[in-house]
Amino acid sequence: MIIGDSRLEALGWHHVYSGKVRDLYESSAHPDRLLVVASDRVSAFDHILSPGIPGKGALLTQLTLWWFGRLGEPTHLAGGHPSLGEHLPDQIAPRTMLVHRLEMYPIECVVRGYLAGSGWAEYQVSGSVCGIPLPEGLREGDQLPEPIFTPAFKAPMGEHDENITFERMAEIVGDADAVMLRDASLRIFETASDIAAERGVLLADSKFEFGREPSTGGAVLADEVLTSDSSRYWDAETYAAGGANRLDSFDKQIVRDWLAAHWDKTGEPPELPAEIVERTVARYQELVDRFLTDH
Repeated sequence: MIIGDSRLEALGWHHVYSGKVRDLYESSAHPDRLLVVASDRVSAFDHILSPGIPGKGALLTQLTLWWFGRLGEPTHLAGGHPSLGEHLPDQIAPRTMLVHRLEMYPIECVVRGYLAGSGWAEYQVSGSVCGIPLPEGLREGDQLPEPIFTPAFKAPMGEHDENITFERMAEIVGDADAVMLRDASLRIFETASDIAAERGVLLADSKFEFGREPSTGGAVLADEVLTSDSSRYWDAETYAAGGANRLDSFDKQIVRDWLAAHWDKTGEPPELPAEIVERTVARYQELVDRFLTDH
């Protein structure tokens, strides 16, 4: 369900696109702006699940705005809660960003500091990730000698993104932009890793998206950034202690694990139990509290 669609229509904002989590709105009164509204929808295995995760959209937006204020990078942000609260309904404002309209690069700029997820799966087969050879004998969750840039091509809606080499990325966006996006992604990841470490959190990997500002031609950081949905975070103490739960992440992994155990991936997925939803909410909230609590 689209959040507050009729109320935004009344304010002159018209729905133009919905992804798995976010909805986009435009207004003829603000042709160079978009409203990005993060929903409480949760997806896994290419399905949107029911019910959603209450408060998730507001938490992701809150964390994105927090990071935008600390990275020292140009971003697409034109306004966010609470400044938007004067103009938008209370249900919508905390999950909304007013952003500059950009020409988005069709690349997910993934940086990996640890070997996990699809990178781990690829390494087991080839000993490399996105064409980057890695040392032999690494285990799942091991820290890499240095963070690596492993881009993905953004597939059309409903299809899987495709991991690609840096050389293939350069063919898509051009050599100069490929270098610029790689360097910016690695720089942001390093800054974010240091900030996370101060809060007892390891940033295992993250994906960034960038767009080109039409009037200046400059590239800016866009979409959500360093949230539980775009990044893999681990508790530093738990990781150091080892054990079966050392790679427990601050995201929807609880949902993925439950679904994998209770669904054969055919037909429609089952409804999530209340206990799974509650545990997932708590995990999202814990990460936000780690960062937003004064240090």
